[in-house]
Amino acid sequence: TISAALREHLRHLGLQDFPCGLGSWVVSWGFHSHGGGAGDYAGQEETVPLGEETPEALMEILRDQHSPWALPPGCSPQDQQLREMAVLTPKIVHGSNIFWVFRSLRIVDKGVEEIDEGLLQLQQLEELILTANRVNRITSANLPRMLRVLELCCNAMADLQGLCAQPPPDLQHLGLGYNRLRGPSRDKYLTADFWPNLVSLDLSFNSFTDLLELVSQLSSLQKLRILMLQGNPLALIPTYRGFLVDSLPKLFVLDDIHIEPDERHQFQGLARQPELLKSEARVVVGIGELKGVPDPSVQQQLEGGSQAPVITYSYYVTYEF
Repeated sequence: TISAALREHLRHLGLQDFPCGLGSWVVSWGFHSHGGGAGDYAGQEETVPLGEETPEALMEILRDQHSPWALPPGCSPQDQQLREMAVLTPKIVHGSNIFWVFRSLRIVDKGVEEIDEGLLQLQQLEELILTANRVNRITSANLPRMLRVLELCCNAMADLQGLCAQPPPDLQHLGLGYNRLRGPSRDKYLTADFWPNLVSLDLSFNSFTDLLELVSQLSSLQKLRILMLQGNPLALIPTYRGFLVDSLPKLFVLDDIHIEPDERHQFQGLARQPELLKSEARVVVGIGELKGVPDPSVQQQLEGGSQAPVITYSYYVTYEF
């Protein structure tokens, strides 16, 4: 569950271990109780009892990249901020107080399968990154209501029913790339009824095939400015980009390419010609070189009078789309 992944993440940060936390190394320093900062104790190093450290010394230990207590590589800026808070104001990140501090949570490639109700402890959470996990279904009631960014790229999502039951009302980015979505459903889960404030939507590398139905839903997203659809079968349609550019006039970026005014003028009127959207596409595959395979097109020249059997070769190549 995501709760288990969060506990492991906090353990990894070591917010209660030296040089962070309320350990014996800061016992006699009253700044923790009264909310003072490190600057309040400058110049008092000579009075530090044996076994204790000043806030300045603890921060230096924390920030020095050669320190054994330095933050591990790959941690986010928020992780660094939490570590520093655990030195200067440890009571703020002690116990259940820590859950009020989180604004962003990044759990990547940790095998998370379920977003359980424990996530609701992070009531101030605005960004949730769950890239490269094993999530196949979401109970949206377990998502904090202040969420602005939800990234679910590279998971196993096959439908949006659970996510759309009680979606976060102010969500601005929804990342669903590299999942198993097959197309817009009859319930129209990709409309403003569920995502009234959506600015950015990533549906790339799924299995969407019905461009007309998808556009009819996306056109209701009045705040949508960034759309990713590359990697879907519908992107093979010859008029794919032009139809989208003309159908969604408020779009700024499509498939990581900025929509210029000239391009929009070029495709003007294409949205009123859906008959041009043929449900077929031609794919040309070129093979550069094959090694170690006899060429079947070359006729073997047999010696005169040879009774040796003639051996022929033929091959086929299969492409899976």
